Amino acid sequence: MTSQKQDDVTITKSPDLRDLFVQFLIIGAVSFGGGIIAYERILLVEKRKWLSADEFMAYLAISQTMPGLNSVNLAVLAGDHLRGAVGAIIATLGLIFPGSLLVLGIGMIYASAADHPSINLILAGIAAAATGLLAAITYKIGDAHWRHVKSLAIIVFTFILMSIFKLALPYVILIMAPISIYLYRPGQSQ
Repeated sequence: MTSQKQDDVTITKSPDLRDLFVQFLIIGAVSFGGGIIAYERILLVEKRKWLSADEFMAYLAISQTMPGLNSVNLAVLAGDHLRGAVGAIIATLGLIFPGSLLVLGIGMIYASAADHPSINLILAGIAAAATGLLAAITYKIGDAHWRHVKSLAIIVFTFILMSIFKLALPYVILIMAPISIYLYRPGQSQ
């Protein structure tokens, strides 16, 4: 393993492939929905220090522009950064393996008990918990941006476009991307 000093934090590079797999396997086993991103941040930035906070945010931004799940895209990018193509595959397999088994098992149970009245109540409870978890994760990941007026304006306007005007995501991106790029163009203060 190699290390480098960055902003008074030691960033560790080139983790063992087995360790990479096990850590992403644990994340895949203990996280649900939007919570995976927070667990990935805790692992990559805080716990193992494999990425700096800036690297994590850059990879998260890239993962959001790619098709597929943000958490899986982030695992691919982080794994590739840490150990190349093999690291990308190992991190991705570790992340998706537990969830795949869980979904397969729940799907088999649901297929045999879909007509039971308590199933819809359970699913409604899961949806409410996932919504709360996603809100908490969004707050934690964007902690630095809550303090800037420009960032708050972008967040609020995006929320209004999606929640009140019910615009589809591609239209919101077409509206908000140029505004965000203009507001954060090089040479502008935050």
